[in-house]
Amino acid sequence: MRKGGYCLVLFLLLSRMATAQFLPGPEPDQLIDSERARIEALTILGADFGLTGGDFRSTSQHVAGIPEDTAISVNKFGGAGDVGAPHPLGTLPVGWQPVVQGSMGWLNSTNHLEAGAIAGDTSRFSAYAIQFGGGARFWLSDALSVSPTLMGMYGRISNTYDPYSFYARQNLNTLEGLGLIDWAVDTWTVRPALDLQYLLVLDRTVITLTSDGAFFDTQSFSGSNRHLSVLGTSGSLENKLDIDLPLGFELFGHELRTGGYLSRTDLYGGLRSGLGVDYINEVHARVVLDFLGQLWKIQWIGIGGSYLSGTAIRGWTIGADVMFRF
Repeated sequence: MRKGGYCLVLFLLLSRMATAQFLPGPEPDQLIDSERARIEALTILGADFGLTGGDFRSTSQHVAGIPEDTAISVNKFGGAGDVGAPHPLGTLPVGWQPVVQGSMGWLNSTNHLEAGAIAGDTSRFSAYAIQFGGGARFWLSDALSVSPTLMGMYGRISNTYDPYSFYARQNLNTLEGLGLIDWAVDTWTVRPALDLQYLLVLDRTVITLTSDGAFFDTQSFSGSNRHLSVLGTSGSLENKLDIDLPLGFELFGHELRTGGYLSRTDLYGGLRSGLGVDYINEVHARVVLDFLGQLWKIQWIGIGGSYLSGTAIRGWTIGADVMFRF
């Protein structure tokens, strides 16, 4: 069972998402490959339910070595849940139950160039995407389960560039022709994943150990510039320890629960190169009210917050914490 809902995040993220490719230096093919990786990464970040959404702030240097200041805002709604109780799988000593997953999101990124011939220019990225899918969870014992899933995602991302510098204004047509600025791309992504979960119940306290690996195959099928055809692969691996602790007293007629989790998410392929991030560590705490059996498909509703750290990452999150039970 996975957490789903809307989360607002504020944290620092140092990445390579920039527009310094407009300066002479790197080969055009290198700059276009960098733009493709960015398209792939931002599209996945914009909607995938397994990655955190929120407000990002970064300062970094692009491949051309130009400092930039980047602000990213990602709003998401979605999650995943196991449906019903496990059923016997034929005559095998294995139970199974369906799994549903889905998410939608919107992303806006603003890059301010801070040095060099394009100092003062601004590049803006906007993306929206939606994904849906599911699979099954197979219970090998009362505690150990594995869940293979498959999802599909549609995304659209566009770029607009504000050329305040003399260099950008003089070379605007060339930059547009190469597909480095002012473009739009439609993509689709196939997302197979495998989730391994172990439950440990101590009285009414539930400890959940999860290892969740996902693979992303992203391709473009339409775009405003022929140079920006996207064909990329990415991956993520999240390892998490979650604790759910009932407190034994009620508030507004619902039992109060607390808990949280520790997690590390490693990024691979286009996600790693497009965001400039190797991994993210998260420490999350929550306080929620138990609605199980009292509100349709909802186990709890409350508030949660996190501290994040990792490769060039520092920050925190705060937002709604919702658990579904189908």
